[in-house]
Order: sequence, then structure tokens, then C-alpha cells
Amino acid sequence: MAAGGGGSGDPLAPAGVPCAFSPHSQAYFALASTDGHLRVWETTSNRLHQEYVPSAHLSGTCTCLAWAPARLQAKESPQRKKRKSEAVGTSNQTDLLALGTAIGSILLYSTVKGELHSKLISGGHDNRVNCIQWHQDSGCLYSCSDDKHIVEWNVQTCKVKCKWKGDNSSVSSLCISPDGKMLLSAGRTIKLWVLETKEVYRHFTGHATPVSSLMFTTIRPPNESQPFDGITGLYFLSGAVHDRLLNVWQVRSENKEKSAVMSFTVTDEPVYIDLTLSENKEEPVKLAVVCRDGQVHLFEHILNGYCKKPLTSNCTIQIATPGKGKKSTPKPIPILAAGFCSDKMSLLLVYGSWFQPTIERVALNTREPHMCLVRDISNCWAPKVETAITKVRTPVMNSEAKVLVPGIPGHHAAIKPAPPHTEQVESKRKSGGNEVSIEERLGAMDIDTHKKGKEDLQTNSFPVLLTQGLESNDFEMLNKVLQTRNLNLIKKTVLRMPLHTIIPLLQELTKRLQGHPNSAVLMIQWLKCVLTVHASYLSTLPDLVPQLGTLYQLMESRVKTFQKLSHLHGKLILLITQVTASEKTKETTSPGQKAKLVYEEESSEEESDDEIADKDSDDNWDEDEEENESEKDEDDAEEEDEDAEGKDEENGEDRDRASEKELNGDSDLDPENESEEE
Repeated sequence: MAAGGGGSGDPLAPAGVPCAFSPHSQAYFALASTDGHLRVWETTSNRLHQEYVPSAHLSGTCTCLAWAPARLQAKESPQRKKRKSEAVGTSNQTDLLALGTAIGSILLYSTVKGELHSKLISGGHDNRVNCIQWHQDSGCLYSCSDDKHIVEWNVQTCKVKCKWKGDNSSVSSLCISPDGKMLLSAGRTIKLWVLETKEVYRHFTGHATPVSSLMFTTIRPPNESQPFDGITGLYFLSGAVHDRLLNVWQVRSENKEKSAVMSFTVTDEPVYIDLTLSENKEEPVKLAVVCRDGQVHLFEHILNGYCKKPLTSNCTIQIATPGKGKKSTPKPIPILAAGFCSDKMSLLLVYGSWFQPTIERVALNTREPHMCLVRDISNCWAPKVETAITKVRTPVMNSEAKVLVPGIPGHHAAIKPAPPHTEQVESKRKSGGNEVSIEERLGAMDIDTHKKGKEDLQTNSFPVLLTQGLESNDFEMLNKVLQTRNLNLIKKTVLRMPLHTIIPLLQELTKRLQGHPNSAVLMIQWLKCVLTVHASYLSTLPDLVPQLGTLYQLMESRVKTFQKLSHLHGKLILLITQVTASEKTKETTSPGQKAKLVYEEESSEEESDDEIADKDSDDNWDEDEEENESEKDEDDAEEEDEDAEGKDEENGEDRDRASEKELNGDSDLDPENESEEE
């Protein structure tokens, strides 16, 4: 009944940890923690019963588990006879526990023997196992995986009985019908299979995210007037990752309605789900849903067809610390799992930490809409493990074994010979003389960062330089590589980069893209090469979206501003062309303009004086021409004596003014005045 679980880097993996109560009156609680250990706890005494560490527990972490059903374990089998000879009074003990791993193998663990019973490997899955279900009667085992296949196993022979493709994407969950003739599987859609023929009986639309739990909620249909074919009219429940709605579906004989008939709403993603089956139409279904936020939601509802509005919980259970003293405040304690007891009126709660959980039986009071249990778990952190039954296997290592330390693959640190004065330092320390100073110790270690940086930069291998620069965050080393303009060299460098350095390289390029525009032009070439060469690797990373979010937003904002800048660029070009065109028209002079600035020697004094005196009265030139001439004669006669002396000076000033006007391109005379002057 577990929702399965998490521990992987996949954002769409189910939350929580694989765990389940045993079918025999829930005497045991099995828990596969993220460190690869399987722990079995006694629910009555809250004591660690057994602990098992698989041989490949780090590479093959347990992803799901399932207890063998009670009916199957009650049957006589060769294994049961062996157990009777081994231990007395074990008839009520649980038998096999199936464990699915991340590498595709399935382990069968015997809780009575306290060791591994068998392995199901050959011909099965070649990827992560997502869900395991036991058949109630035949003793077969059904498993689904990320490799898109569903496998039917023969537990006695440990071989594949049947294998077929369950979906176009990974199959995330399985459930067997109450009569054992049908199998529910969930991938992109929920499918109902006929186990005998392995054909699809019905399709259901499913959820937007991978389905983490599937289970039937009724044994017989509510309407008992029609003959029952084993499946038509039954209801089943489905919960999905990141989905706060649990959908209820009805299996119909006619293939009309594919959507859910009702839904239950919870506060967070479901982590663990348990329910009591409804055996007749008057009996309500009781549902306990443990959410990621550590709360338990209890539902009680009679399944009677379509319900449009999502149903809320009848009761919510939380656990908190007492919060002793003035300063300390009560803190919530997460609930990890919850299972109904056989009387259906009490609930087994598992809360605390995965390493040392506390198991408690709580009586249900549905009248209270919200229950908050105050528990002090400060004294429960020390694990109570009995070494006699603990099955922890430590690896045996011989002298020929090599220990691999983390680092860059294929690169080794250069071993420097010890400097000669190191021996003196050691002799001082041994002889008990003066204490060696920090400076002498650093000198003995020969630490010189500047010298080291220069030595490292002597190599011409760009991939090695770039890898070292990214790991040590060396600005000088990164600049030497990233400032190259050779496109062929950039492509070769990106091709030879180790995969674990691709994300740090993208982060460094993003940082440099935000700097100077000239450096951004170079970084774009690197970015283009990285995204084209390593596209297949990047597409496999589950958390790629948050890691490259800054880069995407940066590119998006630049692309948006590019359109505005291009509009502005076009307008500026229009303005500049208009300005240059107007300047050219001003610079072009008419053919007779030069004559205005040349003064002949034979010209009379009157003309030069008239030009100076009447520069501002050019508009009235044509109208008052005769009057001006008479006035000039009178004025010249009166001022003839005064002007005689300064005539040469004025002529010189006129020439200077004329030359200045010619240099500046100014002209007081209009085209109208040219004809008059000529």
C-alpha cells in the first residue's frame, strides 16, 4: 500500500521512502531507507527486529517493497516445512518480503531466516523497478519499471513467466483486482489488463504526473442486482506525484466514461495511502492518506456514483512536541505512515525519523475535525538494536584491493620531492627544541600559489586547463581558455570535456554573458558548442530547468530588447541620413556667389560704403533704389573730408570681414541682391 519512493534525483519521483505493514495483523513494519538498509520494526514493542544490508546497497538502492499476502503464506510449501524444522512457533511469522532496486533486480528477503531468500534477475528489468505486487492466490509476482515493461515472475523458479510492454513511457504503479483476474497499471494512462490474455480491457485518462499509488476500494459493486463479472462496477483509487487530488474511478462495462467519478482533496502530495475495503454498498470506504507535510487525512465515504465537488477530509491528525519552557515552541513531528488496524476503529501511526521511527496505535475519533497529538520523542533517538539478529555484512578487503579516491578521472596530482630543509624541521620537532613556526611549516610544504598557477598554465591542453580552472575557480586559467576566438579549437575543447564539468561550464558562461558585450560575443560561441555537442547528456539531467533558469531568462530578456533596439537603430539611420542630406544642401553654393566676396580696385568708395551701411536694409533695396542713391550722394559730400583719412583702413577691414565670411561659409547677400550688385 506504500506510495513508493523517493531518494532519487528525479523531480517526478514519488515522495517518501518505501515502507509497508505486514499482512499478519500488522505485527511488523518494513522500511527501506535511502542509505540502502532494510529495517523491520515490531509494531507492538517499537523495537528493531531485523536489519539487512544488500551486497550492492549503494548502487542498487531499494525503490519499492511488498509483503507476501497472508493467504499465500498460510499455504504449505517446501520453504514452510524447512522453517518449521528451523524454528518453533513460527507459524504466525511473516514470510517473504519483495524488494525492488534501482538497477532492475528484485530481491526476496525472508524475515524468518533473517537473510536473503532468492534473487530475481535474469530476463527481467534493465532499469529502476517502480512497483511490486503479489498475486493473492497463484504466488506470482508482478513488477513494473522505467523500461516500460511489466514482468510476471514465478517465485518458485525465480524466472520470468511473462513480460510485455505496459506503456510508451515508464510504468510507475500496479494493482491487482480483488478476484485476481485483472491488473491495473499506470504510466501516461491507467490501463486495466486481463491477466490471462495480457490484453487491455479499459483505458483511463490518468493524471498529469506519474501515478504513485493504485488500489481497489471495493470488493463487490454497489448494485448487486446484475450478475457480477469480477470487475464491472468496482471502484479504484489513484494518487500521483505533486498532485493534491486523489481520484476515484469506476470500471464500467460500456466504454463511455473515462474520467474520474469523484476525488478527495488533501493538503500536499500523498506519501502513504491505506484504506479499508468496502464489502457492500452500505459500508463506507475508510481512507487514511499521509501527506508530504506530515499530516494524516481521514476520509469516510460511501461510493455511490458520480460526485462533482472534491471531498474534504473528515478528520486531520498531526503530532507535535510539547514545547517545554518559555522560549521553546512546539515543533511538528512528521508522520511517515499510517495503517488501519483489523478492527477498522484504530490507526497505527509511524512518526519521527526514518532512522528511528516511533510506532503508536491511536483510536479514531471522527467527531473531532482536527486532532493534534503531543508527543515527546527527545529520548527516542538512540537506536535499540539487538546485535544477535542484525544482519550487517562488512566487506572483506585483502592487500591487493585498490582504493579509488574522488577526483578528475585520468588525472593525478604531481608528487613533489621534499625540499632539503624538511629534514631539519622534522629533527627540530623530534629533538624537542624550539617549536617550529607556521611560516617554516608552510615553507616545508612548499606552498606557493602564484608559482603553482604559472606552472599549471604552461600546458597547452585546453580541456585540462578548462577543467582545472572550473574546479579551482582560477580566473587567469579560465581567461586563457575562454578568450580564444578559434571556432575549431572551441569545438574540440568542448568535445573532450568530462561530463561532470558541463554544468559548471554553463554556469561560468552564464556569469560571463552578463558582463561586457565584447566578452558576451565570445561566450555565445562557447555556449552554442556546449548546447549542440552535449545536448543528449543535458536532456538526461532531471534538475536542468532550475540550473539553466538564469541563462534562459538572460537570453529571453536580450531577445526581447533586440526588437526594440533594431527599431531604434532604424530610426537613428533615418535621422542621420536626413541630417547629412540637409548639410550637403547648405554646402552647395550657387555659381555667382564668389563674385560677392571679390572687390575690384577700380570700384568707387561709395559702393563699398553703401554695402557696409545698408547690410541690414536688403529687403527695401529694390523699392527705394533711387532715394538711396540721392541720399548717398549727399552723405558722401558731407563726409568726404572725414573719410579721406580712414579710407585705407576701412578697405582693409572690409577685406578681413570678407575673408572671414568666406571661411565660415556665411553670406549676407541673398540671390536678389546679386543682380543689384552686378
